[in-house]
Amino acid sequence: MNETQIRERLAKIKALFEGATSDGERGAAEAALHRINQKMAQAQGMATVEEVRCSLSSTWSMRLFIALCRSKGLRPYRYPRMRRTSICIKIDRASLDHQLWPEFLQMNSVLTQYLDQLADHIISECINPDAADADLVAGLPAPTAGSERSA
Repeated sequence: MNETQIRERLAKIKALFEGATSDGERGAAEAALHRINQKMAQAQGMATVEEVRCSLSSTWSMRLFIALCRSKGLRPYRYPRMRRTSICIKIDRASLDHQLWPEFLQMNSVLTQYLDQLADHIISECINPDAADADLVAGLPAPTAGSERSA
């Protein structure tokens, strides 16, 4: 296929993706779009695959990123002794910068907002409805050994 044919096919797949009514149609269109984008990048000689390490902020973000990578045919992995929230993938930089990472950021924002709302709801229903932050007091605390806790 030449570049014009690839671009035409890409436009058709995007139209299919935007008009999809079921998850199966969207998934098939997304997979086809990914394959065409890879072919187009390879045809232009820009698809140099490299190992990229992504450090994520939470377990939920890590789970989402792994699922998104797998949905796009990528194989997420980590090396021994790496943090659990650090994930490596082999991908070309353009696909990461223009497709995978922006899509992840949007999805992660929605997921984080939902989980925050869910946690607030459960805490207010089951523990205490007062959602105000801790009070601010003047001065600095006196240092005491072993009194600090972290989670």
